[in-house]
This record gives sequence, C-alpha cells and structure tokens, in this order.
Amino acid sequence: MREVLTAVIDSTVLVSAFLTEGGVSAELLRFAREGVFVVFLSEDILIETQHTLAYARIRERYNYTDDDVADFLNRLRVAATLVDELPHLTVVRDPHDDMVIATAVRADATYVVTRDNDLLSLQQYEDITIITPEAFIAIVREAGE
Repeated sequence: MREVLTAVIDSTVLVSAFLTEGGVSAELLRFAREGVFVVFLSEDILIETQHTLAYARIRERYNYTDDDVADFLNRLRVAATLVDELPHLTVVRDPHDDMVIATAVRADATYVVTRDNDLLSLQQYEDITIITPEAFIAIVREAGE
C-alpha cells in the first residue's frame, strides 16, 4: 500500500494557480481535487493569498474581480483540510513564512510546496521537505500513475 502524499501549499503557489490556469500550480490543485494527494491549508495562508491578490499592480495585469478571489478561496476551503491552532515557530527570516512551516508541522504534512526562496533555502524542516511546485508535481504524477 502506498503512503498518502500530504502537502501544505503556500500562498505563492496558490496565487500562481489562480492567475495561470494552465500552469504547474493549477495542475497541482487539480491533482489534489482528484485525491492524488492531500492539501493542508490554514486561514493564515488563505488570508495571505487574498492580500496578495488585492495588490493593485497584480490586478492591473490580470483581469479578475473580488468575487473571483472569494470564489477561489472558498473552493480552496472545501478542497483542502484546514488546520488551526498553529504552533508558534521562529524558523525563517520572514515571520509570514513561519506560519507556512507551522501549518505543515500542525498537519504533520510531508511537503511544503512553495516558490518562496527563504523557505526553499531551508530544504528540510524536521521531517518536512520544502520543494518547488515543479519538483512536487513530478512526485504527484508518479503517485497518480
């Protein structure tokens, strides 16, 4: 029997999935909806995603509404397993990144999937592997076969 893949997907990947439907990040979310792996999120990650999508410079480049963002976040809440009561950790330089690691620790996730260089520079935290969406999708595709 195969081990179930579990991952926390951070806001950098979620924003990318929202903005680029045909990209690797969006494909990862499709695999998650199909049950190939389990996604864990926290409200902190969803709030950071929402804040990023509210930036004027992004909104000027892509055409979407507040309702589109709300719909995306609601679909994530349904598709993912939400964790709360995150442990207080100080792991990386940016405190916003600590909550991603805290989400993974609380969820007992195997992976953190991110494009954030501070997180990627860790490579590993305890038993959690920190990798890019491109590296994780190769693992997910293999698991889906």
